[in-house]
Amino acid sequence: MVWLRSLLVARKWRTVVDGEIISSELARIARHFRHVNGGTLSRISGRYGIIELSNTCAEVTSLNRPNILLIMTDEMRGDCLGLRHPDVKTPYLDTLAARGTLFDNAVTACPSCIAARASLMTGLSPRSHGRVGYKDRVRWDYPVTLGGELTRLGYQTQVVGKMHVHPLRSLQGFMSVELHDGYLHSYRGHNVPLCENQYFADDYMHFLKCELGAQADVIDTGLECNSWVARPWCYEERLHPTNWATDRSIDFLRRRDRDKPFFLMTSYVRPHAPYDAPQVYFDMYRDKKLAPPLKGDWDDAAALAAHGREFNNIYGPLDQEQINWQRVGYYACITHIDYQIGRLIQTLTDDGSLNDTIIMFISDHGEMLSDHCFIRKSLPYRGSIGIPFIVSGPGLRRGAVSHSVVELRDVLPTLVELGGGVVPDSVEGVSLADELRAGRPISRDYIHGEHTYGALSNHFIVTPRDKYVWFSQADSPLGQEQYFDLERDPDETHNAIADPEYEARIAELRAALISELADRPEGFVQAGRLVVGRHIESWLGDLTDA
Repeated sequence: MVWLRSLLVARKWRTVVDGEIISSELARIARHFRHVNGGTLSRISGRYGIIELSNTCAEVTSLNRPNILLIMTDEMRGDCLGLRHPDVKTPYLDTLAARGTLFDNAVTACPSCIAARASLMTGLSPRSHGRVGYKDRVRWDYPVTLGGELTRLGYQTQVVGKMHVHPLRSLQGFMSVELHDGYLHSYRGHNVPLCENQYFADDYMHFLKCELGAQADVIDTGLECNSWVARPWCYEERLHPTNWATDRSIDFLRRRDRDKPFFLMTSYVRPHAPYDAPQVYFDMYRDKKLAPPLKGDWDDAAALAAHGREFNNIYGPLDQEQINWQRVGYYACITHIDYQIGRLIQTLTDDGSLNDTIIMFISDHGEMLSDHCFIRKSLPYRGSIGIPFIVSGPGLRRGAVSHSVVELRDVLPTLVELGGGVVPDSVEGVSLADELRAGRPISRDYIHGEHTYGALSNHFIVTPRDKYVWFSQADSPLGQEQYFDLERDPDETHNAIADPEYEARIAELRAALISELADRPEGFVQAGRLVVGRHIESWLGDLTDA
């Protein structure tokens, strides 16, 4: 019945967007134009209505800026949208893509939570914001932030869900936050100040304890937050963190200041493990024959054989039944989120603000999901770096697919420009506003990405057609270099680094990486060549000259 309701609400949303339910919308539009700069409604006619104004609004003010809803997931692969996946069901996201632009070459330049979110919040590359791997408890002191810029533009700004910043409740320019960061190991110890301890600083934790008792915790399901083990949620669905984030977002939408545009960031902690969606979503996938993981000629099968039964290792799982069950749990979490997105859209529809709202959907990074023997992220492959990226809203193209190479640092300049602001000079990302409005693609040849990850620490240059990978440590189990022809081999099954036909192209991409790393403090480039084995840190501020 949940799935049936999901489809019915999705159909109702499509009807509203298409203009079939129009009388209340025309009345709302009339009220809006009377309110903005003294505009006078002069005529409504025709089947859907023609609105003419006696004067136009030359100046963008806080009263006529579009609302912005930024929906973010944690660890969702870019290929896990129903419209392009053989197994995953995402009717609301599919509809959102049909009403807007889908960017099918969207990546994250540093595929783990903190570094990716730093690019989102600042519009900077990993090298510039300093987070080139995963390290908790490093203070966020950035003068320009996404929340801060939109607050200055007159938006009522709110975050619900995951931030993953430090200090834990730092607003980062937003006016308010209702926080749930998932399970954070380093914020749960006895040595953490109470104001930073997740047991006290996390709003969802407070909610859960009020509902279930002081001993309740997010790990009551017995699942580990980096494991491939999956198990349905053990409490009422309304207590799930995905439902909580949606409920709190809906509460904001209902009580917001109607004299201001809003910027709401709804940030879900799933489908990041634990894979614990409610039972009904598991039931959608449990009896299906799901597509198997991707395999390649470069996979580390020996590592999988050695570690594939360790539930919290980066390799695995080894058992085929466990592989399938991991996918059931992961896809269930995605569909659960999709249904909650439907609730957000229905709320906007009910209060008449849907057609005034830009909706952007993204994730911080992907999940390997047993492709090439790996789970989790931090790796340079499609499952890890590929992210969903959808934008729809008033004045933007509909039903478009963009092949531009885009990334998370493009979010800040895009939303600031769409919100009528001027992008700060410090921002390195590129605004996608022209492409969203008029289909003019951005000019970008490639994206340089990286992640410190022990022996698998990596840098990559990715373009729409190919990818070059360099492992910076001498003990890399996958060699020092990889090259994938993404046009012929989108699943990255063949490492073509030694293929003569690609020699010139590989040299070109290697030169691009050398240029990107030439002045890095690690000393990756010496005498114009890449040097392996240099000392690395996940936070560039920790590097010394030693």
